Amino acid sequence: MAFVDIRKQYELKAKEIIGDRSKAEEQYDDEVLHGLKSGCNIRNAIARANAKYPAEALAVDASSEQDVASHYEFLLEHEKIMKMARR
Repeated sequence: MAFVDIRKQYELKAKEIIGDRSKAEEQYDDEVLHGLKSGCNIRNAIARANAKYPAEALAVDASSEQDVASHYEFLLEHEKIMKMARR
């Protein structure tokens, strides 16, 4: 049985899910995550990021709110996993 590098597999899968992001997109996402970590709901976190990074602003309505929230929940968990992996 071949050795499986679980961390490497996770990182590849996460990159596939997250996709390639520009520096501006990463900053926008970081601002949304900061809002969520501060206790904002997804709509307020997005509004906060939209105000700070208008060029990257997302338009979230009732039909897309759950998908957007799921994406940022994934990014929050991904961030936690990567911090633990660096220990």
